[in-house]
Amino acid sequence: MKKVMAFKILLLVTISLTTIGCKRSSSSNSSRATGWDINSRDGGFQYNTQFKEQETAPGLVFVEGGTFTMGRVQDDVMHDWNNTPTQQHVQSFYMDETEVTNKMYMEYLDWLKRIYPPSEENYRAIYIGALPDTLVWRNRLGYNEVMTENYLRHPGYGEYPVVGVSWIQAVEFANWRTDRVNEMYLEEAGYITRDAKIASVEAGQTFNTDTYINAPTQVYGGNDSITSPQNTRRRVQTTASGDTINVYAGRETGIISPSYRLPTEAEWEYAALGLTELRSYNIYRGRKKYPWDGQYTRSGKRKVRGDQLANFKQGKGDYGGIAGWSDDGADITNQVKQYEPNDFGLYDMAGNVAEWVADVYRPIVDDEFNDFNYYRGNVYTKNAISEDGTVKIVTTDEIVFDTLPNGKVIARDLPGEIAQVPVDEDETYLRQNFDRSDNRNFRDGDKQSSRQYRESFSEEDGVTTETSMTSKMYNSPKHNIDVDDSTGALIREYDKSNKRTSLINDEVRVYKGGSWKDREYWLDPAQRRYFPQTMATDYIGFRCAMSRVGSKSKNKNKTKN
Repeated sequence: MKKVMAFKILLLVTISLTTIGCKRSSSSNSSRATGWDINSRDGGFQYNTQFKEQETAPGLVFVEGGTFTMGRVQDDVMHDWNNTPTQQHVQSFYMDETEVTNKMYMEYLDWLKRIYPPSEENYRAIYIGALPDTLVWRNRLGYNEVMTENYLRHPGYGEYPVVGVSWIQAVEFANWRTDRVNEMYLEEAGYITRDAKIASVEAGQTFNTDTYINAPTQVYGGNDSITSPQNTRRRVQTTASGDTINVYAGRETGIISPSYRLPTEAEWEYAALGLTELRSYNIYRGRKKYPWDGQYTRSGKRKVRGDQLANFKQGKGDYGGIAGWSDDGADITNQVKQYEPNDFGLYDMAGNVAEWVADVYRPIVDDEFNDFNYYRGNVYTKNAISEDGTVKIVTTDEIVFDTLPNGKVIARDLPGEIAQVPVDEDETYLRQNFDRSDNRNFRDGDKQSSRQYRESFSEEDGVTTETSMTSKMYNSPKHNIDVDDSTGALIREYDKSNKRTSLINDEVRVYKGGSWKDREYWLDPAQRRYFPQTMATDYIGFRCAMSRVGSKSKNKNKTKN
């Protein structure tokens, strides 16, 4: 009897130890690599083990990625031959529900004006460089002064898509938006003093996401009272000697969001098509000509049968129908969310305004080299390093201004940001996946794309050895701007050569979708057009996107049908 009892006790002890060991090995707060505790109050490795999935940032909707046929599904009546169908795959991402509106852009301008007052000479170009070009509404044989004076700022157009914004300005808006959203997230998580983003911010003391990650003590111009745990809602941590430790939120916390950016062309086209309504099990049955199902631009639903599904030019001299019976409810742009969204929940992916995307334009999509997250336009940079070995933070006295080809002046970096320099041999030596910083003209069909490109260039081609590393396939005009040393005035010189054969270069960007000024043909998401990245029009706007981190789908269970 005693032997049986002893055996039972031994068995229970063994089971208990095994259970404890299993729990310890499977616990999210212990390391599977070392067995050490994670997130211990005594210190050591800290990590967000409770992270579930990326939070949807303000204004965005989720777009689950996948494979699709990118390119035309109708006749190429324009004979551009620039959108031959290719099979591509895009990762899951987020995209703005609507185009960026005048009200959204005005918030950006208001912030710039408060932080960098244009009344101060050193900051004037920062605010002016961000202003949309309201003169895009002018027409030599039309009266549009009311739009020039009112469209951007009047509350009657507050929810209308912003226009007159160049590609460069759209990118700068996305960068600013990234910083403001992450600043809000860090404030909510208790890493930043509440309301400091408004009360304590001035030129040289702003928040920048990259600076916070790489040099957190330099954020807000080094004002550590904003990030100090004594002034926030975080628990104060101390060293063994009792000194306070200031803990910052890194990427590993899951608090900091990926950057807002312009969508790639592949992402935009995939999101615009909204192919989920054509899915049958694991295949798309059919193709789509528009963001909605069907071959026509009018609704077939009983209640709204015959209504136009987008805002576009109906015909010659017809931008919206007759009085009392408007076909699409608008004659110029229209308020966002006036037409039904597509299957991803995205509004106005056809019509209203065309939209900038991130890509540099080339007539071909090189699917032979890459068919995953396709994008042309990579320019790889790295953080500039100061003499003391720390990252170089731009100060108010070190703002560098660039003069664009059209004469406009913009700030290369704002105070508080980390200065960037091109990657060099430190990153490219013996590397296989890239070998230079600027890859905009990679494999675009020019001489440089051939294995013998060095032998192909000569002085007779009008290309020097120094410039032979840049593209010469596209013989675009080369205008020039100089600055008069005595007066500081800009001297604009036009390229008057009659030997130019193309407008394509590394500074032209793709824009997608139709607009209020376009006919039905351009509503097809596959259509491609291009425009200089420094210029703007009255029919091109933009929306932002954001990459998704973690799982491909929000639905953990595999869809059966």
